Amino acid sequence: MARNIFRGLGVALITPFTENGDVDYNSLKRLVEYQIQNGADFLCILATTSEAPCLSKEEKQKIKDFIVDINSKRIPILMGCGGYNTKAVVEDLYTTDLTGIDGILSVCPYYNKPSQEGLYRHFMAVAEASPLPVVLYNVPGRTGVNLKPETTVRLANDSKNIVAIKEASGSLEQVDEIIKNKPADFNVLSGDDALTFSMVASGAAGAISVIGNALPKEFSRMIRLEFKGEYEPARKIHHSFTELYSLLFVDGNPAGVKALLHEMGFIENILRLPLVPTRLTTLQKITNILKVLKI
Repeated sequence: MARNIFRGLGVALITPFTENGDVDYNSLKRLVEYQIQNGADFLCILATTSEAPCLSKEEKQKIKDFIVDINSKRIPILMGCGGYNTKAVVEDLYTTDLTGIDGILSVCPYYNKPSQEGLYRHFMAVAEASPLPVVLYNVPGRTGVNLKPETTVRLANDSKNIVAIKEASGSLEQVDEIIKNKPADFNVLSGDDALTFSMVASGAAGAISVIGNALPKEFSRMIRLEFKGEYEPARKIHHSFTELYSLLFVDGNPAGVKALLHEMGFIENILRLPLVPTRLTTLQKITNILKVLKI
């Protein structure tokens, strides 16, 4: 029996802001409802796409409580909790109110670039401290260190509380290596929208998606078609987003998806420094794609 409940489409939820820079709770409520009503299988909150590094501890707690209340246990919630100081992450897990949360997403320690043994010991400490299942998050482009397949598999075998990995290494070879050698009840999730089609076809259990903020119905349909072995219609959906995949990240994340959501009428196009909105040229291309997709 699978130990991981985070399967299918997970949406890496953005944090909307008002024009004066405060959290826009009205827009956040609308977004949460939009995800749930349009195919999201779970939410991933207070992680990279949420601009978590730019949120205060008090804001994070309020956002978490707000989303938990709106969700009302309809779909699982995965919450970011990671950092480069193992002791501090462990302390956060002991002291943070996790009411209404179903699992923890924990990123590889960034900046200090630990060895594979250091990564292993860090995540084992996190898994031991966490009262909830842990999903590893490997994103070398942001952290400066790659959690290698053999270390991922070692962690999956040695801790039953580590249930999955969000893989954003950009390497399908690495994904295949994990899927080939992992325990049967451990899952791989795509952390790269552009590779989700290929990763699910290779055996991934779903995705934690950025584009899902704006297009949950379409992206979840692609994943579900693949689960049923209907690869041709799934491939057509994937190909319809080819240009959008790159546009959403060319000026950084979540600048691209916030521009897309703004054009769709969901939010103000506002980020917190050091992040800034997409360039006008990128915004125009996103607008043109929306017209083609008729969204």
